[in-house]
Amino acid sequence: MTIAKKTVQRIGFKSGEAIVYPSHGVGIITAIEEQIIAGEKLNLYVIFFEKDKMRLRVPISKAAGVGMRKLCSTMVIEKTLELLGGRARVKRAMWSRRAQEYEAKINSGDILAVAEVVRDLYRSETQPEQSYSERQLYEAALSRVVREVSAVMKMTETEAFKLVEQSLAKAPCRAGKSAPVPMETEEAA
Repeated sequence: MTIAKKTVQRIGFKSGEAIVYPSHGVGIITAIEEQIIAGEKLNLYVIFFEKDKMRLRVPISKAAGVGMRKLCSTMVIEKTLELLGGRARVKRAMWSRRAQEYEAKINSGDILAVAEVVRDLYRSETQPEQSYSERQLYEAALSRVVREVSAVMKMTETEAFKLVEQSLAKAPCRAGKSAPVPMETEEAA
């Protein structure tokens, strides 16, 4: 029990602070509560995720272990937007393997890793449509990036989305100026 008391104050989030929870994205700490669960007294962060209309309680002693973190800096956001404007790096592995890697990056909580997923799965209007599973992963990653950009830059999600979209539009086209190369050949698995 003494060990738990040492880790309680290690991270130090405050009520009202915006944070990133790896598997859910940006949330607001609405309260810090004390509850007795299974006979143990626990101090908990109560986090509210506006987009999902969800409340999550995280033991303060476990916050670091689950990867909960403060919002990134504006410098990291600038690097993220720059990364979005780069060339997509799509591995020639089976789709199921790539999907697992993308899912792991999305749930890592690292905005740069999530931005890589957005960049790699982005399709311009001249490119063929995405499969359902590609679209789901793309939208999940895009949502996480947009919400953190919005929170850090203190702008609406619509403005953040436009900023992200502008960065993606700067990316070199995968297929060049000629007819787009169908992506189905690499994801047929």
